Amino acid sequence: MEARAEARYIRVSPQKARLVVDLIRGRNAGEALNILRGTNKRIAPAVEKVLRSAIANAQNRITDVDVDKLVVAEAYVNEGPRSKRVRPAPMGRAYRYQRRSAHIAVTVAEG
Repeated sequence: MEARAEARYIRVSPQKARLVVDLIRGRNAGEALNILRGTNKRIAPAVEKVLRSAIANAQNRITDVDVDKLVVAEAYVNEGPRSKRVRPAPMGRAYRYQRRSAHIAVTVAEG
């Protein structure tokens, strides 16, 4: 039994989001929630929201699921679309930079 949740187009660099997602991969769902609550990163509340959504999806899909036995089976971050922006530069020039976005996916399964 697996349940999945995904948050798309989150305005954070995928590299930074992977730092947080790597903390919870393979852990018990309750333990992962505690880790995310104590993590001092800007993306941690968004990852916690995705994890809670995956747990709720598991409860809705199967009625006799034991929430205490759920494990984070998969957790990964893919790169979303990049927004190209322009920053003013000296002597009338312009520097281009990219605002990155991420897609966060979490799958929980009974361990």
